[in-house]
Amino acid sequence: MSSMDISEIMRYLPHRYPFLLVDRVLSYEPGKNIQALKNVTINEPFFNGHFPHHPVMPGVLIIEAMAQTAAILSFATMGAKANKRSIYYFVGIDNARFKRPVTAGDAMHLHVTLTRHVRGIWKFAAEARVGDVMVAAADLMCTVRDMPGDAA
Repeated sequence: MSSMDISEIMRYLPHRYPFLLVDRVLSYEPGKNIQALKNVTINEPFFNGHFPHHPVMPGVLIIEAMAQTAAILSFATMGAKANKRSIYYFVGIDNARFKRPVTAGDAMHLHVTLTRHVRGIWKFAAEARVGDVMVAAADLMCTVRDMPGDAA
């Protein structure tokens, strides 16, 4: 099992600030699973409006952080890196559940397990935890596509 710092993560993901939501990969095993970390700070741009009096990370961004973690696992499994033509799309999100808010100061641990890969569709079981408490979980389906030549 290996780990990745932010420099290596940025080679696997096309996302950049303010939408890069994975700070560190703690461990991963290509074709199997990955554990990553998102440090949620008060400096996150979404806290200006969600909600200034009680900063809560939007649930859709928790799901996005899990999907970005899944994307890293997909690219690592394929032995490929993201490039200007690679786009990682959601195909579906099932069984999404939010158990507790994620707030400024939380270290959100992202756990993603590859459950299936068939004909370019990747399926994952994902969960986010703060400490020992599960804050969110979802089954994710994603695919990697290349943009048309003139779109890059």
